[in-house]
Amino acid sequence: MTERAVEIVAELMALSARTAPKGRGQDSIETVILSGDRLQELAGEMRKMGQERGLKFFLRDAANMEKSDACLIIGCKGESVGLDCGGCGHCTCQEMREAQMDFLDQQPEKLFHGPCCAIKLTDLGIALGSAAKTASLHNVDNRIMFSAGAAALSKKMLPGSMVAYALPLKASGKSIYFDRTG
Repeated sequence: MTERAVEIVAELMALSARTAPKGRGQDSIETVILSGDRLQELAGEMRKMGQERGLKFFLRDAANMEKSDACLIIGCKGESVGLDCGGCGHCTCQEMREAQMDFLDQQPEKLFHGPCCAIKLTDLGIALGSAAKTASLHNVDNRIMFSAGAAALSKKMLPGSMVAYALPLKASGKSIYFDRTG
């Protein structure tokens, strides 16, 4: 029963991410909810990436993911909004798009796929905060994880996203996401 309640909260969190304010009112947020075997698949990818890259915190986070009831992954497409603001580090949005293509061709093994529009990345941060707030309102423990977002991208769980983070969820007597070692 607890796992189903957590899955419902994950759905509400996805709604919070979807309806969170967006710069210029352009939505580029993607979400996916994992539970059961898909959750274990993500944990396995985190463990594999941690071992291959020597990233111990991926292994620690994978152990948390294996014990979670569900997980919401939130990603961002990272395309430009057409302002030529320079926030991405390029003078124009066209230059950023060209750099994205070069990056994907030359460095496909990277954890994230940039450069990304600074406005879109801010939208992602707002969506993550809105989702975490929703989990908190429903007393479901969660933690925003870079490692699990990177693993979700590696497994192509959010095929349009260039950057993703994950919020694993657990309902128990004590949060498994704090007081961690490693």
